[in-house]
Amino acid sequence: MEGQEKTVRGIKTFLKTLVTVVLFIIYMFPFYMIVLNAFKHKRDIIKMPLSWGGKKGFTTDNFVDAFQQMNFMNILKNSLIITCVSVFLIILFSSMAAYIFVRKAWKINQIIFMVMLFSMVIPFQVVMIPLISIYGGTFGILNHRATLIFMHLGFSVSMAVFMFHGFIKGGVPISLEEAAQIDGAGRLRTFFQIVFPLLKPTTATLVILYALSLWNDYLLPSLILTDKSLYTIPIATKLFQGTYSNDMDLLMAALVMAIIPVIILYVALQKYIIAGVVAGAVKS
Repeated sequence: MEGQEKTVRGIKTFLKTLVTVVLFIIYMFPFYMIVLNAFKHKRDIIKMPLSWGGKKGFTTDNFVDAFQQMNFMNILKNSLIITCVSVFLIILFSSMAAYIFVRKAWKINQIIFMVMLFSMVIPFQVVMIPLISIYGGTFGILNHRATLIFMHLGFSVSMAVFMFHGFIKGGVPISLEEAAQIDGAGRLRTFFQIVFPLLKPTTATLVILYALSLWNDYLLPSLILTDKSLYTIPIATKLFQGTYSNDMDLLMAALVMAIIPVIILYVALQKYIIAGVVAGAVKS
């Protein structure tokens, strides 16, 4: 009997390992192809995309050329400003809104919260054309980083409020706030010194999710930013792909340079991801 149980456990362990390895290969293969071909000449990429080095061997000229043609430092600055400011405002406003929704059970707050939840199911493509028409034609405020940041805030804050709401409701004891208020702390000070530090898991999770999403966003920036000096990294990498020809070598190098900041952020904050998602979704 024990032998059969060991056999069953061994089979389960093998199947789990096999599935994990297969999924790892599926997810990592595109990244492997990008890095491999970023160091190869264009002709070798087309003829031998899976080979190591190709006939002409590896080269780092792709990174130099892509860096110069993209004006990489400028587009990196644009991407950093837009992503960092957008994420900061999303975290700030959504955490404060969620706190009010949880602690102040007013009817108007419940209605606003439900409207925000409903807005999460509306695809961006549905309102894309009207928004661009209004902001561009009526107000004439396209080609501004602030416009893009404002739109990111509007489209992203609902999900963040939902996650913060669940965490505050189930994981932040109101007794801590009452103790702080007895000691003379105001509502704003209580939030930033007592409540907000407790939101670290959810905050870190949202920072990662939105930083990845906004950093890689192509559609909305391409509609708002038409001036090349304001391009973000995803828009600039598209310049290497034309209608009749593609600079695959430069494109691969540009993609590698675009991925590096995201990897650094993910590695720095990865330990908070699971804790934040679970804490924001499960009520204690």
